[in-house]
Amino acid sequence: MEIVLRALVVFVFLWIVTRAAGRSTLGELSAFELLLYVTMGDLVQQSVTQQDYSVTGAMLAVGTFALLTVGLAWLQWRLPGTRPVVTGRPVLVFADGRPLEGHMRRERLSVADVLVAAREQGILRTAEIEYAVLEADGKISFFTFADSSGAPDSGPAQG
Repeated sequence: MEIVLRALVVFVFLWIVTRAAGRSTLGELSAFELLLYVTMGDLVQQSVTQQDYSVTGAMLAVGTFALLTVGLAWLQWRLPGTRPVVTGRPVLVFADGRPLEGHMRRERLSVADVLVAAREQGILRTAEIEYAVLEADGKISFFTFADSSGAPDSGPAQG
């Protein structure tokens, strides 16, 4: 039972740390997912190298993490109002070709980061960007002025 409680405490701690750390540093994985996978790997490693007293201990810890992860996903599905607390909200970082510096500062996102993501989507000038949104998973969605005018390739570009 002690292992389950320790895993619960570590899980909550990692969730709080990743929410505080922000989301602009990772593209493919959310910060929480990366820490979750690294921690799970470390928990399993400890049992394999016998730094833990039993394989059962590692299984309990990883199982607790997995159940808590599934529980948070279920909570967000069942009570959509919890989603902003659990995973965060999208943040508008560019509007009408101009950076929203206050929003970017709060998210610790630089203009250079947005420009890199825009170039990856084939956007050459910031004046083309109608809106850019930093999504909860760390990706940046771009909406260009051409998109809103009904151009053939209208649709959000993910960064």
